[in-house]
Amino acid sequence: MKVLKLSLLGLMMAFSGGLFSQGTPVPATNDTEAVETTDMTIEDLSKKDMKMDEEMMDDQTPSSTSASKGSMLEFGIRPAYAFIAGDVNPEAGFGVGIHFRKALDHLFSLRLDGLYASNEGINDNMTRQFENTWLSATGSVVVTLNNFRFSGETRKINLYALLGAGGHKVSGERQANDRPFGTRNLELDDALTLHASAGAGITFRVSPRFNIGAEFQTFVPFGKRADALDGYDEAGNFRDIQNIGALSLNFNIGNSATKSEPLYWTNAFTPVRDELDRMSSKVDDATKDSDGDGVVDAIDQEANTPAGVPVDTKGRVLDSDKDGVPDYKDLEPFFPPRAGEQVDANGVVMNRNDKPITEDRVQEMIDASIARMKAGDQAGTTTVRTERGEIFLPMIYFPLGQSTVKYSDYGTLSSVARVLEGNPGMRMVIRGYTDRTGNSSNNEVLSYRRAKAVVDHLVNQHGISRSNLVLQYRGEDNAIVPLDKSYVNRRVEFLSADAGASDDPAPAGANNGRGGF
Repeated sequence: MKVLKLSLLGLMMAFSGGLFSQGTPVPATNDTEAVETTDMTIEDLSKKDMKMDEEMMDDQTPSSTSASKGSMLEFGIRPAYAFIAGDVNPEAGFGVGIHFRKALDHLFSLRLDGLYASNEGINDNMTRQFENTWLSATGSVVVTLNNFRFSGETRKINLYALLGAGGHKVSGERQANDRPFGTRNLELDDALTLHASAGAGITFRVSPRFNIGAEFQTFVPFGKRADALDGYDEAGNFRDIQNIGALSLNFNIGNSATKSEPLYWTNAFTPVRDELDRMSSKVDDATKDSDGDGVVDAIDQEANTPAGVPVDTKGRVLDSDKDGVPDYKDLEPFFPPRAGEQVDANGVVMNRNDKPITEDRVQEMIDASIARMKAGDQAGTTTVRTERGEIFLPMIYFPLGQSTVKYSDYGTLSSVARVLEGNPGMRMVIRGYTDRTGNSSNNEVLSYRRAKAVVDHLVNQHGISRSNLVLQYRGEDNAIVPLDKSYVNRRVEFLSADAGASDDPAPAGANNGRGGF
């Protein structure tokens, strides 16, 4: 008996020593670096990051690397309720077990159990009874069943199943067959026997160092004594089974500074999620735009650009005329200084080397402008004669190829309507034009439609009598600017109608599709 106990104790110590020497990686930590402002490209930044990662790996000593890979060892004590399911009705027994459990990863762990149990039983007719003690050592593989979920960090509950094998020895006495009650004169065969074990349990995490739970475990013996745990080998019976229901008090052993909590308490997907977070953080840093100028920090050469200031593709504030004053401060942003000229803080040339405008020339330009106004030569206007004298009316303009009155011109047409309403006897020519893009026939159709759109607006929106409006069109004739696509050529003018003025007949195709420009 002593030899067996010493052998089992030595086996347990050897197994636990092997478990202590194993290393299991700790979940990866987030070592994301903050991206500094630099003129490097994203590719350069990525190479720098890879180099730093390599340097960090080179700096790790073997001792620090191995220390960061351990996890604590669980030591458990299990006071137990024991009974044997066999040929004799069992009575309540008791026992105590100890175990060492070492995590291999987040799902699997190894466990070494030592168990002492005291069992007894008696038949209803009191013809059979026994008392024995069970002493065993078992090695098991433990599978954590509730660690397959992606969500969560540290588990509060550990639900597990275990399967193992080991050896046991049973010693005790049984009542001899057909002997009076109370006679125990036959000793049980106490030879070492192999067994298989299976069980399940649940533990509750109280702290990083301690957890408590409950477990049920069954031991199935093998060999010719498989049906003789209770001393009676009944022909035809399967075998006797040792059962243990236990309360489990478990302690995590190890230096918390260098070893993590057993991995079956942490989420199996934590390393994957941490790595995804790490990569996401790197992407965020690589695309970070601190000053909001649309250029990422990795290639932004001016990382503190004021808000709303236009920049070039490298994040530098625009200086269109290259005078050293950025456009948003430059009062003359498109006026580069010439050789010998200098600019002030506002980008204005202080010593212009061209011929200055004299006072006489300024007066000459003023006089010419006044003369044009008196002659009715106002840019963008036409003149109509009213009972109160001549009035300048603005033209309205159309986008390329369109004849719809813009909302922005509604105010102008309202002013035209007021002139007509204030002069009831007045007749006004509404004349349309196009630019020189496209062929002449199409341009006639488009200029007609533009004039008609204005006439319809004055009639429908302002109630002007149609008889007071004369619709005329000139196509691409009488261009104001000698350019093919000039905006000012696509216009409608307002003129005083001469006596006998009448509508121009609609050109061919005016009511079919669209044409002209």
